[in-house]
Amino acid sequence: MAVAGFAEDELEIESREGVLIVQGKKTPDDTERKYLYQGIAERNFERRFQLADYVRVTGATMDNGLLHIDLEREIPEAMKPRKINIGKNKLLEAEAADGA
Repeated sequence: MAVAGFAEDELEIESREGVLIVQGKKTPDDTERKYLYQGIAERNFERRFQLADYVRVTGATMDNGLLHIDLEREIPEAMKPRKINIGKNKLLEAEAADGA
């Protein structure tokens, strides 16, 4: 996420109830300035992202105005696919043993 113009202490990242919230809050600057051109707007923002099931935030880094948020998907053991071996029918084996 591009957050040029914001320092790390002006950003807040929160994960709550399956929603990732990223907020940027600029400290008010009462200095009056005259710009010929202002390329980056200095206003507060809030972005919300819906996280998929079993996804959690593991960390965040900021480099050259880009915010990187690390996500990890943790599927519970009960939800993971498992291989089922094909074997002989136990009922047929028992009938063969009784008939012999």
